Amino acid sequence: VDRLMGLGFQYATRGGISFGKDDLIIPEAKKKLIDETKAYVSEFEQQYADGLITQGEKYNKVVDAWSQCTDRVAEEMMKAMSKTKPGEHVNSVYMMAHSGARGSVAQMKQLAGMRGLMARPSGDIIETPIISNFKEGLNVLEYFTSTHGARKGLADTALKTANSGYLTRRLVDVAQDCIITELDCGTSHGISLSAVMEGGDTIASLSERILGRSAATDIVDTASGKVILAAGDLIEEDVLDQIDTAGIDTVKIRSVLTCESKNGICSKCYGRDLARGILVNSGEAVGVIAAQSIGEPGTQLTMRTFHIGGAAQGGAEQNSIEAVHAGTIQFRNKNIVTSSSGADMVLSRNCEVLIVDDQGRERARNRIPYGSKILVKEGDKVQQGQKLVEWDPYTIPIVSEAAGIVHYVDLVDGISMREVTDESTGISNRVVVDWKQQARGSDLRPMISIRDKKGNPVLLGSGIEARYFLSVDSILSVENNAEIQAGDILARVPRETTKTRDITGGLPRVSELFEARHPRDAAIIAEFDGRVEYGKDYKTKRRIVIIPTNEELEPIEYLIPKGRHITVHEGDIVKRGDLLVDGNSDPHDILRVLGVEALASYLVNEIQQVYRLQGVKINDKHIEVIVRQMLQKYEITDPGETIFVRGEQIDREEFFKVNQAVIDKNLRPASGTPVLQGITKASLQTKSFISAASFQETTRVLTEAAVAGKTDDLIGLKENVIVGRLIPAGTGSVIQNLRKLAGLRDQEALTARSLPVDDTGKASSYA
Repeated sequence: VDRLMGLGFQYATRGGISFGKDDLIIPEAKKKLIDETKAYVSEFEQQYADGLITQGEKYNKVVDAWSQCTDRVAEEMMKAMSKTKPGEHVNSVYMMAHSGARGSVAQMKQLAGMRGLMARPSGDIIETPIISNFKEGLNVLEYFTSTHGARKGLADTALKTANSGYLTRRLVDVAQDCIITELDCGTSHGISLSAVMEGGDTIASLSERILGRSAATDIVDTASGKVILAAGDLIEEDVLDQIDTAGIDTVKIRSVLTCESKNGICSKCYGRDLARGILVNSGEAVGVIAAQSIGEPGTQLTMRTFHIGGAAQGGAEQNSIEAVHAGTIQFRNKNIVTSSSGADMVLSRNCEVLIVDDQGRERARNRIPYGSKILVKEGDKVQQGQKLVEWDPYTIPIVSEAAGIVHYVDLVDGISMREVTDESTGISNRVVVDWKQQARGSDLRPMISIRDKKGNPVLLGSGIEARYFLSVDSILSVENNAEIQAGDILARVPRETTKTRDITGGLPRVSELFEARHPRDAAIIAEFDGRVEYGKDYKTKRRIVIIPTNEELEPIEYLIPKGRHITVHEGDIVKRGDLLVDGNSDPHDILRVLGVEALASYLVNEIQQVYRLQGVKINDKHIEVIVRQMLQKYEITDPGETIFVRGEQIDREEFFKVNQAVIDKNLRPASGTPVLQGITKASLQTKSFISAASFQETTRVLTEAAVAGKTDDLIGLKENVIVGRLIPAGTGSVIQNLRKLAGLRDQEALTARSLPVDDTGKASSYA
């Protein structure tokens, strides 16, 4: 090892890799890109001056344009730096960042690209970017803008280190008893993975996500019918090419979430050991590895905001769907009207656009948001990268489904609506204001109704009146008594302006997800497929009823505060899990309505998104291990003929064990649903009371254990360390298994001795 170290140093000295300012190459395309963006921005300023867009929309569009420009300058810079002429050295700054030894693309972007947008200490982005980089030098105003970030970064660093350390401790505590105990649990269950797409770009490809996992079912080439990989086999690098060539876009893989091992996890469900590149060994403490893999970047990330100095890291919002493959367009659940401007507008919530290749295989399927503009027709041939659908990412439109004359209902000037004049442009918009604040306004239900020439309400195809309820802050786009066509926009509801989501938003976000907290203003999702109807309003709440498609189910009622924006209209058909009210998804709702797989994919994607913004790569399986530990309990919905009580929360293993015993006696088993617990709660409710007591609330845990007369089987790592035994991981697991075997054999020998002796003088056989 010493000689190896010497060799390393010797060649590092000879290599002469050093940081020189000539290695920071400013891309030639930078000026052109900046001029283009400036042109866009002045166009947005003009639209704002003409009153076509509001202040908030202009701000969002400008911030978006600059963040895209910054990214493109960074790409050009990386291209320029990665080029080497024959016989020349590789650019050493590029080598440092690209190898991952030191520095990141984000830091190089500031040295040789452009610094980009900065955030105020309050978290909102300043819309004038810093166009210079550090090599060119900043002018006085740019320097002043930068100081915001630098000050905030220093203050953050001090506070975040503690936060991140605490997150790691909670993760280790919840996952410490997760150990590989057997080779194969024999399950046929798994989860389906596909590439992660955002705005037409692939963020994580399918092959990246499935490498080193085991296939849950045979992976078959649909064209030839040939089996590429049998179920249960490890997906290695050589198989990935075949999967890509076959054009497979979803693969069902084994996952720790669906592993059926009694204690711990099996090797097949975990897959490849990331440190060695082979199938994980029995006895590996994968829980602790997962906890540290997620917790460790936390400490880096907390520092990371400080390096970048508050540079705004908001990604550009998705505003279109592009074709990921070439093929033919098909629509499902199509409900499209042509507006007076000639654009095709989507009016249904579950309209989907499919791309089908020449063999008739479905290559891509996207749901189209309500109110989008469609740019292609059914049966069109499209090329890869072609735009299919676009929409405004900053406002939700309310689109008329029928032609007629606009009639304002309960839109009373000064109570539920007021004219807001923009100071800088002098153009006024009509905005719906909170009408509940006024005594006279409590019974109002502001809406736009579409009438015919005689003044009667226009009926839609489903026999419902064409009327559209308006929520607070809606901006009206049509005048009273104006004549409109189907597909015209009646009003726009602004979405939230983009706040920076750096890891400061990130660390609390990660711990919020792992703690499974109910978010404030949670989204409300539909429990089953059905049709939406509006019920009678209460004073401060609106009532939405979903009439299920399945006749056997009862209709379900939701009460929604009047200020919240409801995304569905009367008569809409919704699918299970669709959003009825905008907001952050509540993981508990996702688990209840859509099940474990949907919850896992939601948590994995949300947590990965936080780390991805910082350019940190974490393998999905680490997050899955933690999610498995969060789903250890079952809530009994029907006790059957067991000893359980309805509403009781039981350990998953015990639930299946008791049920199996009941089934063996031909009795009725209990049924239950998995419950999601936060990591702190899961740690405190683990089977081992020694482990829980050493984590938090020692007195309470020990008192409860004593009252319940609990015993601790010493299965995890922590409890064994505390009582001073060998831990059951690594070589300790081998010794433990040997002890178990020896114990069984001793038992057999004792049983044999105690058996009665038959006439031949031999002990009778034992099993």
